[in-house]
Amino acid sequence: MDNFNQFGYNQPSAVLTQEISKVMRGVYMRMCLALIVTGLVSFFVAAEGSLVQLMATSRLFFWGLIIAEFGVVIAISGALHKMSSAMASLLFYLYAVLNGVVFSTLFYAFDLTSLAQTFLITAGVFGAMTAYGYFTKNDLSRFGSLMVMALFGLIICTIVNIFIASSTMDWIISFAGVAIFIGLTAWDTQKIKTMLAYDGGVNTSKIATIGALSLYLDFINLFLYLLRFFGSSRE
Repeated sequence: MDNFNQFGYNQPSAVLTQEISKVMRGVYMRMCLALIVTGLVSFFVAAEGSLVQLMATSRLFFWGLIIAEFGVVIAISGALHKMSSAMASLLFYLYAVLNGVVFSTLFYAFDLTSLAQTFLITAGVFGAMTAYGYFTKNDLSRFGSLMVMALFGLIICTIVNIFIASSTMDWIISFAGVAIFIGLTAWDTQKIKTMLAYDGGVNTSKIATIGALSLYLDFINLFLYLLRFFGSSRE
């Protein structure tokens, strides 16, 4: 019996697998394009300098950007089924642009070589874990739930450490952040693949956008936590 016939699909599983593979390539292309947008915006904003100076001097402007980023993510995640695919894609790349503005400060805080090295390390780790999530036969749903709970714990610990400023807790948070986003990368990849299998082509474009956003967030957060270990401050 076809593996997916129980979910109402009549095509052979090999055909369905090919369709999923094709859409997943689109997911990775969207994610990579968003990373390129973020990188280019970061570079040009850092080179121009005025927005970086404004973020450094105006907490209102900086936190306005952060709130706008959260708003875009919430809009995509919460209202995806109500908006068009074009609008979802537009909001996704808007988020990549806003991230680029915020991340422009990294060019002032870290040496360029260490930024490049950390990016390559992140790409290698991310590639290995997303490949595992895609090809593994193991069900990662329970593991993913644990990672989500751990992420909430990480956020709480990060907020607490803002007030107590413990260097020891900061290292623990950094290690935990790397581990959590490594795990989330594998789980999110499998989750996207599963969503596509159940969807049957009805909301493929929207799933590709939310999937690209999920993997983009995993990559960005993994990069930021690895930067705590491999980043070298500018002299």
